[in-house]
Amino acid sequence: MAITLLHGWQSWSARHSDLDNARIASGNMAKALSQHANDAFQAIDGLLLNVTDRVSALGMGSPLVMEMAPLLHRLSEEMPELDGLLICDELGYWVVNSSGESHLDGNNSDRPYFIYHRDHDERTPLIGAVLRSRSTNRWVIPISRRINHRDGSFAGVALATIDLAYFTRFYSTFDVGTKGSIGLLLRNGTLLTRQPFDDKLINRDFSDSPLFRQLLPAAPNGSVANNSRIDGVRRLFSYQAIKKYPVVVTVALSEDDVLADWYQETLVYSMGVLILLLMIATFGWRLIGQIELRLQAELKALKAKDELQELNRTLEMLAHRDGLTGLANRRHFDDMLEKEYRRACRGGGPLSLVLIDVDFFKQYNDIYGHQAGDECLRQIGKVLKGMERRPADLAVRYGGEEMLLLLPDTDEAGAAQMAETIRAGIQALGIVHSANPAGVVTVSAGVNSILPGRQHIPPIDELVGQADAALYEAKRGGRNQVRQARQMPDTA
Repeated sequence: MAITLLHGWQSWSARHSDLDNARIASGNMAKALSQHANDAFQAIDGLLLNVTDRVSALGMGSPLVMEMAPLLHRLSEEMPELDGLLICDELGYWVVNSSGESHLDGNNSDRPYFIYHRDHDERTPLIGAVLRSRSTNRWVIPISRRINHRDGSFAGVALATIDLAYFTRFYSTFDVGTKGSIGLLLRNGTLLTRQPFDDKLINRDFSDSPLFRQLLPAAPNGSVANNSRIDGVRRLFSYQAIKKYPVVVTVALSEDDVLADWYQETLVYSMGVLILLLMIATFGWRLIGQIELRLQAELKALKAKDELQELNRTLEMLAHRDGLTGLANRRHFDDMLEKEYRRACRGGGPLSLVLIDVDFFKQYNDIYGHQAGDECLRQIGKVLKGMERRPADLAVRYGGEEMLLLLPDTDEAGAAQMAETIRAGIQALGIVHSANPAGVVTVSAGVNSILPGRQHIPPIDELVGQADAALYEAKRGGRNQVRQARQMPDTA
């Protein structure tokens, strides 16, 4: 009884310790992410304040306002989180924007932020719900300020939009377990983005959740354990509100993930305690029987250890693979990218990457269904897997319909040739796609290569970032084509 009670107390204490440590870790992560969000919003808010002051000083009708386009373009280029900057007049018509393109018919008078500034004489910034950008077609978070004429009347709105992918990419770099999540919400309960990302959850209203009804009114930060309204998973939930802006960051760790090691350890220790109790109970009856039982127990323990090690190896392999396509997953890619990047820096050899995205994939899912979409991704994954011609080559499902091929010791020309082979091979599959002008499923590809030099070593995120930019150029150029990062026009 003493051994059983002691084991039970130790196991229960270890469980509480794991949960407390996870609660502290999620709270610290929420604080760090809230500071990151605060810095991003503060930097853009300061930029907007300078723009509104300059426009107010010049006057909305001044031709000098139109000449601010290069300045806005340079500012948006220098801030990676920005999708764009825009100034519109009191009727909502676009006056000047950071893209440098003329949009004489552009009008944002129907946007919620414009209506709010028009009807409220406030000079404070407004952070709104996620919108689909009319100029870039990306999901963006709008931050806006009112512009007044010299007499105080409404003159227009200065708008800055944050690319939602800026937050989702950053949040994806944090390990919150297989069932964990990171959320960015407005104080009114509107969900801006969530990791893992699901565009169906964008702008979902959580104002009636315990976070906004009970926790936030009581304290700007805290933790609680509850079941998720999204998927029903029980999580340790930590939140941190930003003081200056109406934004809340949440970090939720699944109890199953947190207690996974505890469950295994408790099972092993419980087996050991049970065996020990059986040994003690039978020791007084027969010494020989006791020895035999102990030998059997040792054999079982060794077998259990071997099985556990085999299971761990299997789980480790599964953790590096995407369940749908069988390709390497994002986590494994991040590890291999860092390893190959360091190796390229040491040896000075090239490192290339081909990033592909299925053209009109959303329409494909809408027409043929998600099961057909999954089968389409599996077929594309097989083509990409076939391109792993060397041990170091790595085919990856990067996320959604995006896949990539990491090519160490491959120069720009070789990577471009490989990308064209992939594009042609996928088109040759002949998967019918009525919404695609080509009539079949096609992909667009972006290629980037880096060659670390002795004087300059490019940052690791330049490889993926410029490949992604090249992919977007391929999309804009008509899809079903390959673009290289070095071929992109200089936008600086």
